Amino acid sequence: METEIKNNITEVEEAAEKPAENPAGEGTAAASNAPAEPVETMADYDKELEASFRKINEGDILSGTVIHVSEEEVTLDLNYYAPGVIKAADMSKDPSFSLVNDVHVGDKIEATVIKRDDGAGNILLSCAEAKEVLGWDKLNTYLEEKAILPVKVSEVVNKGVVGYLEGIRGFIPASHLALSYVEDLSTFVGQTLDVRVITVEKEKKKLVLSARDVLKEREAEKMNQKIAMMAPGTVLEGKVESLMPYGAFVDLGGGLSGLVHISQISQKRIKNPSEVLKEGDTVKVKVLNTNNNKISLSMKAVEENSEPEPIEEKVAAQYSSGKSVGTSLGDLLKGLKL
Repeated sequence: METEIKNNITEVEEAAEKPAENPAGEGTAAASNAPAEPVETMADYDKELEASFRKINEGDILSGTVIHVSEEEVTLDLNYYAPGVIKAADMSKDPSFSLVNDVHVGDKIEATVIKRDDGAGNILLSCAEAKEVLGWDKLNTYLEEKAILPVKVSEVVNKGVVGYLEGIRGFIPASHLALSYVEDLSTFVGQTLDVRVITVEKEKKKLVLSARDVLKEREAEKMNQKIAMMAPGTVLEGKVESLMPYGAFVDLGGGLSGLVHISQISQKRIKNPSEVLKEGDTVKVKVLNTNNNKISLSMKAVEENSEPEPIEEKVAAQYSSGKSVGTSLGDLLKGLKL
């Protein structure tokens, strides 16, 4: 019995000395592939220590990382011995702003120091005040760069609506809301519009925005794409929309219109387009070219069923052929059948 017990003890000791089996090699592979954790040096520690005891004054603008969000306040890590706190009322002047929906843990926020100690060991901050200081510089940059920016309409005011950009109240005139006249401005409340900054006056706290400018540019881009797809020689039907001394503008549909120069209206010589055309007439035209995103048309080419040949080219062809161009009575009577 004693011998059996000794043998069992020996087996247990030998098993304990052997390394644990790992057929798949999972532990070894995981350990070898795991990224090495960064090791803080004494220099890093000194920097953090120095930053945590730096002097902070009221009015300073600090940058911090959000570590907690509630309906009442936001808490920031300022890399300082005391955390920063921003009350809900000091986050934004935008009435549609929501702490819970618009602020998230990990966000970077800049805020102005209101109090160095709020009585609970926190630094009291205001994001709205910081935006007032920093926001105007950003708005001037947006103006210079003609940046397109999203703005949510918060309310209707006299002759326009209001939206906030960089925490600053901006005015969008009714005439700059859409491409056409807007009768009911309230339909825009709650909508997010793409706008451009068109006026920035920090001293007067004046910020004017335009959605129409963005819409016009996008509409022009669409028209240019349509024009680029029109092949010279294509015959189209359209309506005369206006007459000018130099030609007629023809509505081709789809927001496109082109010019028929007076020289391309008729086979016979005319002094004014009104001699053969009136507004509202339906006409067939041929696309001559689309240079510079302008559609050049010809009615004469449709009548001839061929490309129009400028008079100058005809004359040049006669001279280059070596044939003389006579003006005598005999020359004029040539070809007449009596």
